[in-house]
Formats: sequence, C-alpha cells, structure tokens
Amino acid sequence: MSTAVPGSVLAGLAVGDFRDRVRRPVYAVTLLAAVGLGYLAVPNADGHWTIMDVGGSRGVYNSAYVGAVTALAGALWLTFGGFYVVRSGIARDETTGVGQVLAATPLRTSHYLLAKFLSNLLVLASMVGVLAVTALLMQLARGEDRAVDPVALAEPFLLLSLPVMAVTAAAALLFETVPLLRGGFGNVVWFVLAMVLAIGGQSASAPLDGLGVHQVARSMGAALEAQQRTTDPGGFSLGLTKVDKPLGTFHWDGFDPASGFLLGRLALFLAAFAVALLPALWFGRFDPARGSGDAAPVPAAAGAAGEPSVLDGAEPEGARWATAQGVLPRTEPRRAGAFGRLLAGEARILVQGVSRWWWLVAAGLTVAGFALPMDAVTGLLLPLTWLWPVLIWSRLGSQRVENGLEVLLGAYPSARRRLLAEWASGLVLTAVTGVAPLIRMLVAGDAAGAASWLGGALFVPSLAMALGVVSRSHRLFQAVYLPLWWILVNNVAAVDFMGAVRVNGSPAGPGPLLVGALSAAMLAVVFLVGAARRNVKG
Repeated sequence: MSTAVPGSVLAGLAVGDFRDRVRRPVYAVTLLAAVGLGYLAVPNADGHWTIMDVGGSRGVYNSAYVGAVTALAGALWLTFGGFYVVRSGIARDETTGVGQVLAATPLRTSHYLLAKFLSNLLVLASMVGVLAVTALLMQLARGEDRAVDPVALAEPFLLLSLPVMAVTAAAALLFETVPLLRGGFGNVVWFVLAMVLAIGGQSASAPLDGLGVHQVARSMGAALEAQQRTTDPGGFSLGLTKVDKPLGTFHWDGFDPASGFLLGRLALFLAAFAVALLPALWFGRFDPARGSGDAAPVPAAAGAAGEPSVLDGAEPEGARWATAQGVLPRTEPRRAGAFGRLLAGEARILVQGVSRWWWLVAAGLTVAGFALPMDAVTGLLLPLTWLWPVLIWSRLGSQRVENGLEVLLGAYPSARRRLLAEWASGLVLTAVTGVAPLIRMLVAGDAAGAASWLGGALFVPSLAMALGVVSRSHRLFQAVYLPLWWILVNNVAAVDFMGAVRVNGSPAGPGPLLVGALSAAMLAVVFLVGAARRNVKG
C-alpha cells in the first residue's frame, strides 16, 4: 500500500503541474523564441547568419544535419530560457495553499520533489518536441533534401537536448529550495551559470560530454575531410554568428554514438535525478514544524528591517499598503498634481525593499561615470548602469498580479493613468541610474550618443512593462533582458538600444527614432492588454 499510493500521487502532481504551466503566457513566449531559434538554425542557402559553422561550411539540409543543429541550438536556449519557465512550481504550491494540503498527507518529501522534477522535465521535453517538429518543417521548407529519416531527425533531440533539459529541470527545483536563490538573485545567478554551461559544455573535456557538441563536431569534421573539402576541418562554432559569405556545403549522415557517449548521457540523467532529490535533506514540504528555514518560499523575503528584499522582487500585499503608497487613492484624483502624486506612489512601490547596499553600488557607478575616460563610460559603464536595476525593472507590469492586488486595482477608474504612472516610475529609475553617462555625453557634445541614451531610457521600462503585463510574471523580463544585454556587450550593434557599441566614436546601433518607435509600440501593447483584461473582468 505504501508504494502504490505515492505512484498515483506522483503522476497526478506531475501531470497536473505540467498542464497548469503550459497554459501560462511565459510558456508560449519561451516556446515561440525556441521555434524562432529553430528557424535561424536552418537559414537560407544564401544567408549570412548561421548557428553552426564547420570550417566555413555547413551540412546539406537533410534530416541528420537539420536535427542536430536544431537540437544543439535548442539545448542552448532552453538551458537558459526554459529554466525561468519551470522554476516556480514550489512557490505556486505555497501561494495557492496546495502545499499546506500536501503537508497534511503521508506523501514523502522525496516523492514530492520527484513529482516536481518530472513536471519540470515534461514542460521542457514538450518544448524539445516542438523543436523537433520545427526541424522537420524547416527541412521540407528549405528543400535541399526532402527525404525524411525519422530516426536521424529525432536522435539528436533524444541524445543531445533531453539530458541537458533534465539538468535544467533539476537545477530549477534546487534553486527553489535554497533561500538565497529563490528570487531574482537566483535568476541572475542562473544566467551566469547558463553562460558557463553553454561555453564550457562545448569543450571536448566537458564532464559527461557536456552538451554533446564535441561528438557532433568531430563527426562533421571527419565527413568534411573525407569529402576533400578541406585538410583542416577545424574552426567549429556553435552560436548565432554573421559570416562574410554564404557557407559551402558538405554531406553528413549523422554520428554513430559510441557506448561511452551513451553512458555519459545516461549519467547526466542520473545526476539530474540526484540533484532533484538532494533538497529532501532540508526542504520541509510546507510543514511549519520543520522551521522557517525549511519552509517553502514565501511571497516576500524579509530584510533586516522587516521589508521585502530586492532579491525576490516582491512587495507587501493588501489594500492598506496600496493606499499608503499612493497607488490606490481613497478617492479618484482629479485635482492638479494628481498624476504627480500617483507617479510618486508608483516610484515608492517600485523601489520598496531595495537595500542600502543596492543604492550604494548605484551611487558608486554614478561617481565612476564622472571619473572614467569617455570611451569607458559609453562602452562599459553605461551597460553596467543599465544592468544593475534589472531585478527592480522586472517588477513593472507584474507586481499587482504577483501580490494579489489585480482585482483591487482593477476597480481603479483611471486604469490607463495608473499604467502610465507605473511605466513612468521605471523611466525615472532608468534615467537616475544612467544620468552620469548622459551628462558626460552632453558635455562632450555627443548629440548622437545622448539621443541613443534617450531611446534606451524609453526602451527598458517599455520592454519590462510589456513583458510583465503579457506574462503576468517578473521572470520573463529577466529571461529576455539578460541575454539581450549580453549580446549587446559583445558588440552586436543590431541590438544596441543604448548607444554603447561605437564605430568611429558614433553609435552603430539602430537609430533612436526606431528604438523610440519600438518603445511606443510596446507601451501600446501594455494599454491594449490592460484594457482587454479590464473589459473581460467587467
């Protein structure tokens, strides 16, 4: 009896949690990005952007090559983006009261963690499945080789993507049970770890073959050399890069996985399983008798002064708090200066719980902006100043939902005014943290740089508001902004929204008018989605 009951509960918890997550907007957005990456992995024959470059060549678009390149690209993206989709299962059980119900059942903590791990893996595996279908469609669409080999197409997803997804699923569960990593700080930590995994996992010396890239690269290099296309098939690269001319082609029928490689992939699954069960040593499964340190994540982490921590991106709940902060007036404001008071209230809410240490670092960056050479200010300091508030920006558009105030604030007569004030509070924060580079550019007569700065100041809160309103979560902005910032600091001018990438001293990115237009479009999405939800509830 004791073994049969947990089995049924495991299945119910895992499948139920999976169904709940795939209905959430953040799942759809992450999946859409994965499909877009699958499209980029199989570019046009005359394209100059590529995901995989094998000594200046690429494989003919048959099932084996398309499957491999899409599986590897998907593993890179889902290791990062998928983490943010699946990492909230335990917190949701706590906030909905499901966890307290489970605490009263005989279900063991290890069984609960296993169910959550399986749910995480199911969500990520479903994304991998959609990527496999995308690979099939791209093979047929490109038309270089329309003979479909189901085994050759599916094998890379099973051997390359799924083991990495198991590690990601386990890591998300582990982060939820470690107090310091539960909130926004954990999201940033995972971003760094994911970068390390993406780079180090491609090495031939990576533990358990890492991402499996080396096996694919060695096989493709051998095929390229056998076809006498080159005597040095080195230079393998994986990642979105621009090439001077379209890549040549060679024929590749896939790689034959050795027994050692297969054992390594199995070992990845076993390691992920062990990591998923490791929190059973300290996680109390919502049982208050186990102590606060063992309980599930709470909606807001208390700071030294009893206020929520910026690391968790959460604030206190309740109508009294909202009124006291100025976002929910006792009567609808109609007098002059009402918007100013509303903006002041939203600004206080946005930075509620931010520690003095955060402000001290922000002040240090501002001082550095007046002391460093101009090149360092535009190329290094500006990106740093507009990375530091990422956890605060992510509150925009989502905090009323995550703090249970959506219904309450939905009764506010001037909903658009409140949304505008919330966006403006993000704009104020962006301007304050980036004021030193702006002043330096104005003093130096860098009008183009100042215009790009203005475009960036509009872009960041607009992006945060749009993603927060659409996904109803703070995690999506963190998942989008961090890689966008990373690409920017690697001197990719196409995504430079702030004017940090310079050519001959002038911003090389899209013009401020284009960035401003995109910001206006995202702000329009905020108002449209807000109005639509208000009408539905009305």
